[in-house]
Amino acid sequence: MRRSLNTVCVALVLTGCAVGPDYQRPEIEAPPRYRFDDIMGVESAISAWWVQFRDPQLERLIAVALAESKDVLIAAARVEEFYGRYGVQRGQQFPQVGVQAEGGRQRQSRESNPLLQVFPGTPATNNFYSLDLGVSFELDLWGRLRRGTEAARADLLAVEENRRTVILTLVSAVATAYVNLLNLDRQLEISRETVRSRAESLRIFDLRFKGGTISELELQQLRSEYETALATIPAVEKQIAQQENNLSVLLGRNPGPIARGGTLQKLVLPEVPAGLPSEVLERRPDIRQAEQQLVAANARIGVAKAAFFPTISLTGLLGVASADLSNLFSSDARTWSFAGSVNQPIFTGGTLTGQLQVSEAQQKQALYFYQQAIQAAFSEVENSLVDQGKTREQAAAQARQVEALGRYAYLAKLRFENGYTSYIEVLDAERSLFQAQLQLTQTQSQLYFALINLYKALGGGWVDVAERLAPPPTLKDETASR
Repeated sequence: MRRSLNTVCVALVLTGCAVGPDYQRPEIEAPPRYRFDDIMGVESAISAWWVQFRDPQLERLIAVALAESKDVLIAAARVEEFYGRYGVQRGQQFPQVGVQAEGGRQRQSRESNPLLQVFPGTPATNNFYSLDLGVSFELDLWGRLRRGTEAARADLLAVEENRRTVILTLVSAVATAYVNLLNLDRQLEISRETVRSRAESLRIFDLRFKGGTISELELQQLRSEYETALATIPAVEKQIAQQENNLSVLLGRNPGPIARGGTLQKLVLPEVPAGLPSEVLERRPDIRQAEQQLVAANARIGVAKAAFFPTISLTGLLGVASADLSNLFSSDARTWSFAGSVNQPIFTGGTLTGQLQVSEAQQKQALYFYQQAIQAAFSEVENSLVDQGKTREQAAAQARQVEALGRYAYLAKLRFENGYTSYIEVLDAERSLFQAQLQLTQTQSQLYFALINLYKALGGGWVDVAERLAPPPTLKDETASR
């Protein structure tokens, strides 16, 4: 018995060894600064940046989306799924204990049983009862089970980071869709104001044409511009309805109208968040997800390598069996057994080698994907910085253009009314003003889009704020997954 215990103790000590490479974070060459960091602002990436728009309706929509969006609910359910998978894999490291109870009554045939024929007094009907406690345990000498648990845990953490990525994307998508709605509302307002102005001019020109003071050419030119402006209204209304339906889906609701909290002009531009390139690696959940996928792939190399070594299992059985229920727990009814088994692959036709090659190739893919995710993150931040900086300059120039064209249209109308020019000059000025107003509105919304994308690209603690508004996964022990 002592030798057996010593053998088991040595085997348990050996379970501290695990084949396969231990994970080490790859060296990442991060740029020391952004090319456009001269336009970086204050540190605000840790806050709920959508509050800076000062639109309560936008805040309500984001809260509804985080609570009811099907994408968030699906992501939470996937966390629950992988938490269960982690439990299944981790449970294989521990002894498997089970109880089996059996009882019954049977009758043997006297014609087919010679003993019953020789001893006719022997009863043909008898009872049987048994109660067994079974134990099985695989000695994880080479770390196959522990590497599998390591991979399962990394998969769980990757799915958790994917849920955070869904939350990050959802908040950005809702904010972008809402700003776009306000942009379309403003375009519709400009179009209707232009139509009302041209309708009044068309009414006056129709009277002048009937009075013979203007030609039909001037009347038809004005009518053409009126119809052009009128045609923009249904086109914008169509876009508004489609945008409302798209936003409703993001909210987890059926398509329908969306309430507004204000206008595009009343929105407040958020501050430009600050941050260093190296901080993006810690802020962005998609990068952390890619790293956990790399950890899992690295651990599965150990699982594949451990398959080349023997698998040693111990089994034991302790129970009682009796033909009489009253004697089931007597000393004479006790039964026991224990055994050990060793399974060593010798020839598998290259199966194990092929599986190892698969694991190593998958680890390389995960590594390259991780590096690619980091490079893409730096690129997104750079592009967003450029976008918001240059869009500001573009919007400022277009605002000055709209002001100049407004003055131009006013002076052209004065010249026409005083007989110095034809109405063609007025039409040209109003046409240019109409297009410039629409372009300015689009550029202003693009500036909001650029700032939203910048917050999305930088990640940050605001994801934690949004995560608290979303329904958490239903886990028995959330700290274990952490």
